[in-house]
Amino acid sequence: MAFERVLVDELEAGCTRRMPLVQVIAGPRQVGKTTAAQQLAARLGWPQVFAAADTPLPPGPEWIETQWQLARTRKPARGQRVLLVLDEVQKVTGWSEVVKRLWDEERREGGPVLPVLLGSSALLVQKGVTESLAGRFFLHRCPHWSWPECEAAFGWSLAEWIYFGGYPGAAALADDEEVWRRYVADSLIETVLSRDVLQLQVITKPVLLRHLFALAATFPAQVLSYNKMLGQLQDAGNTTTLAGYLRLLETAFLVSGLEAFSKGQVRKRGSSPKLVLWNNALVNAHALRGRAAAQADGAWWGRLVENAVGAHLLNGLTAPGWSVTYWRDGDYEVDYVVSHGTDIWALEVKSGRAGRLSGMRYFRERYPKAKAWLIGSEGVKLEEFFVRPASDWFA
Repeated sequence: MAFERVLVDELEAGCTRRMPLVQVIAGPRQVGKTTAAQQLAARLGWPQVFAAADTPLPPGPEWIETQWQLARTRKPARGQRVLLVLDEVQKVTGWSEVVKRLWDEERREGGPVLPVLLGSSALLVQKGVTESLAGRFFLHRCPHWSWPECEAAFGWSLAEWIYFGGYPGAAALADDEEVWRRYVADSLIETVLSRDVLQLQVITKPVLLRHLFALAATFPAQVLSYNKMLGQLQDAGNTTTLAGYLRLLETAFLVSGLEAFSKGQVRKRGSSPKLVLWNNALVNAHALRGRAAAQADGAWWGRLVENAVGAHLLNGLTAPGWSVTYWRDGDYEVDYVVSHGTDIWALEVKSGRAGRLSGMRYFRERYPKAKAWLIGSEGVKLEEFFVRPASDWFA
């Protein structure tokens, strides 16, 4: 793929700083983490070693040592380093402790190896780097593809991106929607569930986890109580189990259950979550409507637009301190509430979906210092909202 994401520039800057750090790339599967590392290697022109731990049986820590020793055999030119790229590193048992030990040796001895670590599980990657690599790493977040990226790489319109989402590997199949759906469901979703969630976590009810994801895909951008979920899922156990599984799906960049906003109060863990999928492809791979039918159905298209707005926020506001929630009081609702420090923004998505009452005025009465954004036909045009990074709207 000739298209380069901004991530490649950030990686090059990180690798060429005078004070080197372990470069860590965390993000969903199939969004270009490995491609970005390959493009980085081509730019730098350094000697390199590429290895992937994405095997049926997770390798042990000696796998990392072997790759590191192999990198040390490469002979860089003056002013160069040796690039060691380890893909899906979170699958290696005790990976962060091994990397810490080897990196400390490298720094102490003035060695040339500079590791670039790739991972597709937010929970395991961030846990490893914060517990063992504190002060030694720089974290790059590689989110799902935005509309400007899909427009530049594939010539997609906004409507195409809202329906097909942002998986670059699936873009070539978009002309045949049935083939596209099968690819996303089998090659992307099932791979993430089986390798990034079930293989790395203790899941007592794997069938329930899959059914929970399918249920979320059926109700994008909707508030669904745990009790209602229990009524639609077989062998669902209890609300605590569902809440835990929903958090696991979030660590794999699939689904988030947004909490209800409540300033100055402890949010209830059992409050009804708003289900937002991180990529609209995850919704439409399970939907029965094709693109034409989806656009013709105003209510369903409104859900897709609202979910795309939520996904844009979740993918773009990943730095510490940001919070994305929703607000509801009776029949009144605010689609999204973004918080950062003491600042609060309320977002209302105007997508033409009828049958509900806007809660913006009531929310502003309760939180008078909150700022408001109307997204869609009555405010910021969708094209303008999606073309800019999410953080730009909350400067």
